[in-house]
This record gives sequence, C-alpha cells and structure tokens, in this order.
Amino acid sequence: MMRRSAVLLLISLGCSAPAAETVDTEPSGTPAVVRPGVEVFLENPPEVVRGKRVGLITNQSGIDRDRRSTIDLIGALPAVTLVALFSPEHGIRGVEESMVASSVDSASGLPIHSLYGETRKPTPEMLQGVEALIYDIEDLGVRQYTYESTLALAMQAAAEADIPIIVLDRPNPVTGRIMEGNILEPGFETFVGIYPVLSRHGMTLGELAQMYNAEHDIGADLTVVPAEGWTRDMWRDETALPWVKPSPNIPRLEAAIHYPGTVFFEAVNVSEGRGTDAPFEQIGAPWLDNQRLAAEMDGMALPGVRFEAADIPVAETGRKYPGETLKGVRLVLTDREVYRPITVSLLMIAAIRQMHPDEFEWRGANQRDPVLLTIERHGGTAKLKQAIDNGTLPVLLEAWEEDQARFAELREPYLIYR
Repeated sequence: MMRRSAVLLLISLGCSAPAAETVDTEPSGTPAVVRPGVEVFLENPPEVVRGKRVGLITNQSGIDRDRRSTIDLIGALPAVTLVALFSPEHGIRGVEESMVASSVDSASGLPIHSLYGETRKPTPEMLQGVEALIYDIEDLGVRQYTYESTLALAMQAAAEADIPIIVLDRPNPVTGRIMEGNILEPGFETFVGIYPVLSRHGMTLGELAQMYNAEHDIGADLTVVPAEGWTRDMWRDETALPWVKPSPNIPRLEAAIHYPGTVFFEAVNVSEGRGTDAPFEQIGAPWLDNQRLAAEMDGMALPGVRFEAADIPVAETGRKYPGETLKGVRLVLTDREVYRPITVSLLMIAAIRQMHPDEFEWRGANQRDPVLLTIERHGGTAKLKQAIDNGTLPVLLEAWEEDQARFAELREPYLIYR
C-alpha cells in the first residue's frame, strides 16, 4: 500500500523515476562569479549605517570570496565602528553542539553576545551603545534552520530599539526555484519555525527579511544588500563562492540538499546521521531492518535518489546511539533537480513506523516547547504526525501542493533575484 500510494503521489506531482544512475548531481560549465552582499556593502556602505557604532550578527560562514571574515572586514572599515558581535546557534565559529555562552572574541577583544543561550533575541542591555545591526550568515533555505529565526528576532529587537538593521544577502544554496513542504500553521510558532513560511521556501535571507518585515508588521528600518550575479536556478556549487560549513553537521553541499527532508528524523528515535561520516545524508538505528527499508524505498521509484543499506558507526559524541554501529540507509543523489527531500524522508519515516511498530517512537517535547512534540515543531502542524500514524501521508503530501502554490504568490513581491 505504501509503495502504490507513493507512486500515485509522484504521478500527481508530475514526477517520474530517474532514467540513469548518476545524473545532474554536479555543476556543469564554469561556475558563475557571484559576489556576496558583504563585498557589495564594503564597496559602498549604505548611508543608514555610515558613522555609526554597529553590532554584527555572524559566524564562520560570514566571509568574502577570498575567505576573509566579515568580522575583520567590517572591523577595518572606516565608515563604521564595530563594537559588538552576536552569535547564533553553534556559536561564532560554528562548532558548538549545545547552548552557547556569551564571551569575548580573542582576536578583536569585542564582546560576543550569544543568541542561543538564555535568550535568543538581542536584549536592550546587549544593544547598549549599538546604533545599527548588521546580519551576515549563510542559510540553508529551509524553515527549520534556526538562523532564520535569529534574523527575525534580531529584526524585532532592532525595531524596538529604533535602530536600523542591514542584511548582507547570500545565495540560497539549494536554489531559489524549488519549493516543497507546507506553510507553518498558527499556534505552531517555535524557534524552528517562527513565521508561517513554507518549509523549503526557495528564498534568500534578504528576501525573507523583507517578507517578515511587511507581512508580520515588524516595522524594522531594514536595508538588504543583495548578492550580485546570482539567479534563482543556481545551486551553491555553481557560484564559485567558497564553501564553509554553515553548521557542524552540514560539511558539504550534499548534506544541505538532503537536510530539508532528513531534518525530520530529529523527531523520531532514528538517527539523522549526527556523529557519523555523513550527517543528514544517512539514517539508522540498531533495530532497523535496513536491507528491507532500502529495498522498499528503491521500490517506490522516487525521483532523483536511490538507497543503500550500510552499517554506520556513530562516534561517542553522537546525539543518538553514541558509540554504536547502526543498521543504516544512505540516501544517494542521482538527480538533484527532481529530488524532493521532504517527500522522500517523510515516506521513509512512514515506512519505518509501519515496519517497526514496536521499536519506533516519536520524540517528545522539550523545556522550551513543553507542549509540542518534535514532529509538530518541525512540521509546523499536528496533521503530519496524524497522517503518518493513520497511513494517509501521501494524501497530506498532495494537499501540501496548495500551500506551495499559495506561498509562490505570497513571496513574489519580496523576490530580489530572477
């Protein structure tokens, strides 16, 4: 039943099985010259920030094409005075796996205010003496990635403090064209989904900032400095921009491509690959019948991906099953243009639940969100868990097409790139 429903769903979506094993997983031709927003900003800082004491929200992904840090570049800019740093989840250097403490930057001597500790929104005390905020972080183009919520909360704080906020834009690494998933429903707003946007929304942070500001009445004095040379059909490896891990478990672009889907494995007692050699590109559990799962998933003929059963060791620092060897399944890209990671991963979760009803578990609430299960936070709805539990997931995935069409219209006025 699962295989037939999945095939019917893909027919309704206009999809077909891949014709060859390895197709369109690498860029073709010479990568385009794309200049990130920070380079454009440095050439001509907006008037709104000139002569001001600024705070910078960034991490290790804030770099120019020569890998020079935005911290150093703005710190040396005569037009502004850099007085404070703000770090998102994973810290200013992107290596932390839990809560991040405020500290002092050893290189510059500037205070680093954590936005992933006791507070996730800049406080008036943090903004004391700051006359403008600048934001420069690499995103993954998916609602559950917390840098988007950090941006929204920073915009709120800037509006409340009556100071401008400037977003130095960067390309969406998984294109600005492909959209997938659902729009977050009212009542499900959390730090992994702060506003009602599509799960894979196909927007840049600059575009999202414009949407947040207008659609949710933030009222920030917002300036977006666009990247130059990027178009919506470009993947990250078609831009010639250097790759830096945006967070510890996204070591390469392939992980970013799978992430919109495999992030949902955080909601169940199956590892999403943290602590393995390919996080978010493989899943597993000690009790999983991985040979059967790989065969069932391949049998669905899902476009753009195939599945390999493998034994997957987990490091002692792994979040789930530390130090164990998992019965795992690797997701192998065959055509990233037609691959739909959310559909694929949710169908995998449904198949695992059906195969292992006694072992499978949903992960519970946490201290910050004591009411919602992880699947409800990640899904932005209660309907997803209900559909998987009731065996009606393909019906829900088909219904989400309406969300995608609606969001395509909603986002249109805020698009910067074509």
